[in-house]
Amino acid sequence: MGFFKGQELYSIDHKGRVNVPAHMRKSIDPLADNTFNLMKGFEKCVYAYPLNEWKIQEEKFAQLNSYSKEHRKFKRIMLKDCYDVKLDGQGRIAIPKILLDKAGIKSKVTILGQDDHIEFWDPDEFEHYEMSLEESREEIAEKVMVL
Repeated sequence: MGFFKGQELYSIDHKGRVNVPAHMRKSIDPLADNTFNLMKGFEKCVYAYPLNEWKIQEEKFAQLNSYSKEHRKFKRIMLKDCYDVKLDGQGRIAIPKILLDKAGIKSKVTILGQDDHIEFWDPDEFEHYEMSLEESREEIAEKVMVL
C-alpha cells in the first residue's frame, strides 16, 4: 500500500497525458500493476486511485444497499465517470477528456498526493479552492486530528 503526498505543477499534452511525478510513482504498490482508476473528485478535480486501492473502494460500493434510493443515486453519480488507465512507458497517464472538462483542466495541472490516491486540479481552480477555505490550517487540524 502506497502513501501519496506532495504537490507538483506539470503540463498536460493535447492528448490529455500527464506525467505522474517520479516520487509518486515510487509509492505505487506493485499490486496496482501501474493501473489507476480515474474518477471525478468531490471538488472540481480528478481522483486517481491505484488499482489495488480502487479495489478497496469497490468493496465499499458493493456494501451499499441497492434497494435504497440514496445509495443507488450515490453509486450512479460516483461510478458513471470512472475509467481505468495504465501508466505508459514514460510514466504518463491519459486523463479522459470528459474528466478534464469537468475539472476545468487545460494545459497545466496541479498534482496532489492524498494518501491513498492522487488528485489532478486546474492550477487556478486549486488556488481558488485554497483561498475559499474559511478556516486556517490550524483550525482545521484541531477539528480533524482528535485522537
